[in-house]
Amino acid sequence: MGDVVQFRKPSLADKAKAHTLCKRNFHQWKIITERKFDVKQGQLVTLFRCSRCGKEKTKAI
Repeated sequence: MGDVVQFRKPSLADKAKAHTLCKRNFHQWKIITERKFDVKQGQLVTLFRCSRCGKEKTKAI
């Protein structure tokens, strides 16, 4: 027979890690390539979205 793997419950600190990081502005930004040109600003922009909480920010190129 194979080895027995012990499963453990995630601790409360592990569960709340993502929420507390985003609350303290330590987001995990991912680049979104859906739209690259902003009509109102009239320039190219990069859209970033946090993969944990969904907050978005834009940066002009």
